Amino acid sequence: QVQLVESGGGLVQPGGSLRLSCAASGGIVRINDMGWYRQAPGKERELVATITRSGATTYTDSVKGRFTISRDNAKNTVFLQMNSLKPEDTAVYYCNAEALVSLLSGRVEGVWGQGTLVTVSS
Repeated sequence: QVQLVESGGGLVQPGGSLRLSCAASGGIVRINDMGWYRQAPGKERELVATITRSGATTYTDSVKGRFTISRDNAKNTVFLQMNSLKPEDTAVYYCNAEALVSLLSGRVEGVWGQGTLVTVSS
């Protein structure tokens, strides 16, 4: 029953910025790791960035220094600040989260958002 909803995608010029957000809802005890993935036309889905509940982050090499992942644990939300955008960043961006859904059993579920399109073009 856990759902992730992404927002913030759109059309931006090269060198511009966008901020994506992903909010989790529905029967969540706690969100553990969260991440952003993207899939460009004709390419495989790739991992862009991850963040643990405590705030430790990782990035794929192509976005280091340009993208920043962050989260608000109180709101079960993860963000992706994208600066200095390039045409090759054009893709559908997906949020992923590992959600603890039962404190009694310790059951966790991996959940995907529906995706938000980012287009970088002049």
